[in-house]
Amino acid sequence: MSTRRLLVTSALPYANGHIHIGHLVEYIQTDIWVRFQRLAGNEVAYMCADDTHGTAIMIRAQKEGRSEESLIAEMREAHIRDFAGFDVEFDYYGSTNSEENRELCHEIWAALRKAGLVVEEDVRQLFDTEKGTFLADRFVKGTCPKCGAVDQYGDNCDKCGATYTPADLINPKSTLSGTTPEFRTARHLFVRIEDLHPFLTEWTQSGTHLQPEVANYLKGHFLGEPLRDWDISRPAPYFGFEIPDSPGNYWYVWFDAPIGYIAATKAWCKKTGSDFDSWWKTGPAEVHHFIGKDITYFHTLFWPAMLKTAGFKLPTFVHIHGFLTVAGEKMAKTKGTFVRGSTYLEHLDPAFLRYYYATKLSKGLDDLDLNLKEFEEKVNSDLVGKVVNLASRSAKFVQETGLATIYPEDGGLFAEAAAARDEIAADYDAGDFSAAMRKIMALADKANRYIDEKSPWTLRKDPSKADEVRQVCTVALNLFRQLAVYLAPVLPRLANQAGELLQTPIRSWNDVATPLVGTGVSPFTHMLKRVDEKQVQAMIEASKEPEPVAAPAVPATGAPTAAAGGVTPGASTDEATPVVDGPECLVAEPLAGVIAIDDFLKVDLRVVRVLAAEPVEKSKKLIRLTVSLGGDVRRTIFAGIKTAYDPATLVGRLIVVCVNLAPREMKGVGVSEGMVLAAGPGDKEIFILSPDSGAKPGQRLH
Repeated sequence: MSTRRLLVTSALPYANGHIHIGHLVEYIQTDIWVRFQRLAGNEVAYMCADDTHGTAIMIRAQKEGRSEESLIAEMREAHIRDFAGFDVEFDYYGSTNSEENRELCHEIWAALRKAGLVVEEDVRQLFDTEKGTFLADRFVKGTCPKCGAVDQYGDNCDKCGATYTPADLINPKSTLSGTTPEFRTARHLFVRIEDLHPFLTEWTQSGTHLQPEVANYLKGHFLGEPLRDWDISRPAPYFGFEIPDSPGNYWYVWFDAPIGYIAATKAWCKKTGSDFDSWWKTGPAEVHHFIGKDITYFHTLFWPAMLKTAGFKLPTFVHIHGFLTVAGEKMAKTKGTFVRGSTYLEHLDPAFLRYYYATKLSKGLDDLDLNLKEFEEKVNSDLVGKVVNLASRSAKFVQETGLATIYPEDGGLFAEAAAARDEIAADYDAGDFSAAMRKIMALADKANRYIDEKSPWTLRKDPSKADEVRQVCTVALNLFRQLAVYLAPVLPRLANQAGELLQTPIRSWNDVATPLVGTGVSPFTHMLKRVDEKQVQAMIEASKEPEPVAAPAVPATGAPTAAAGGVTPGASTDEATPVVDGPECLVAEPLAGVIAIDDFLKVDLRVVRVLAAEPVEKSKKLIRLTVSLGGDVRRTIFAGIKTAYDPATLVGRLIVVCVNLAPREMKGVGVSEGMVLAAGPGDKEIFILSPDSGAKPGQRLH
């Protein structure tokens, strides 16, 4: 493997919010890639910074009665602390509000001016009259003008990928005040990137800088027509850098944010004495950006246009990943799935999340789903049950003797694992971490079969087999060390622990090629504990926030009727684990009251397909349903319909559920994420509401 020089960046986190588990997909992904490259012997500089400018910072600082500088300094410390907690190590972590960034903005702006790419025109822009400010793209939400998707930001649609201006939105609302903004006119500056259309087509379609699906996306959505001018200025008031030749106007945050990559490198070079030009202007250094797919447009069209014009290196590769969902849905504060990094660290080991993400990250743009049950099982099975268990079951038997002086016969296991190094290295380099994890765990399975068959804990009972015990444990610990090397980019702490246990640090990818012999073995100490479901649930509970608007109550009067999945508050029940105050199946009762139509319209009724149905043990009423709302969106719902339905007859059936009720803890059985609609007096006479045969999962009923 030839030595490479790599300048690596992650997207800059915005200084207006804390790091959460969605953000961490990218930073963990980048850190794994960086650690692998270093282990492989390559020279790497990993740069990042806080993205600090814009309206949101200004508004928040005003609200809190302090300066923007004070706010971003506090957030920078919090970000650095959270990243360190997850073993994400930057060579330099800067700020876009730095002198290096200001200088580079001036340099690149001058180059754009010189190339004749800057134009000016009046812009009709949305203005928040309550806050007294023009609204940046991300502070307006409304309906997408292209596909009709609701709750979309003012710059691009996360449903259809269309880009537009806030003025194009249907029914726009300010996210700062919730009011409807009005239109006002202001002078703006634009960069005319259409002049670079041929270059951008060549660069994006070369097959070497982008994933194929990204290149195809750009070709199909943007490059087939003239590229629109890029609005890169905002009028005062605005927290940012004032444009030197346009007083009263400031560079839009998306102009100076990516320049922050270069500025961080420049600050690091000043600190370390490294040659800045060799990283960004001359020499063989490669530039690798890691970003989420929501900012593809900026990093693959605007950014290359800026770099090309100003004489900086173009990205060697832009690594783009998908979004994080939890249990198949967007992270939600009300469900406790919008988890801050700091909250996670209060409950769980960061190694767990690093490994789980590694098992999900491929070289494509697919979204990652964090299934909490799978998270527990995968960590416990793979890391504790296969990897750490290999060392814990063998190290104590050779603590006094150390490893054998000659590597024993092992049936070819060590050689087989060593032979996999190039293939696993290729997976890491390509960003296909999931493929690498599968190969590594396959090796772990073989190593565990070996120690199970040899059973040193049994052999040691016979004093005459002491040498055989030493040989078996020498093999087991060497196979463990190979796994620790292969997992080192993902689990750096485990790699360090393996080095301490076997008194030989892991320093190189090639450490897998040569077995350790004749070395001492330190006392085995705790490496990784099993994930406890209670810890996961405690994290979720700690992350929950109240519903901003409570779901409307459905009045039910008349004789007390047990609702499926729960009991009427105060009523008796024969359930082994009663659930009170939480009906999960809406059962019609005699009408004795009315509600306003506006309240009723808040109820979100959807068609779903039943994917699985099973009875809940120790319950005479409950059935656990797994339903699909279309695509990959699934939910678990508990319904008290066992007396009327055989679970097997429900699989494949279309039913109607209410989907916008808060998740409800069903004591002793799990969380119900919806309410099945049914009618009837109860017992065997419960009738589930089914839609017409032409209905589709996810379809809303009006």
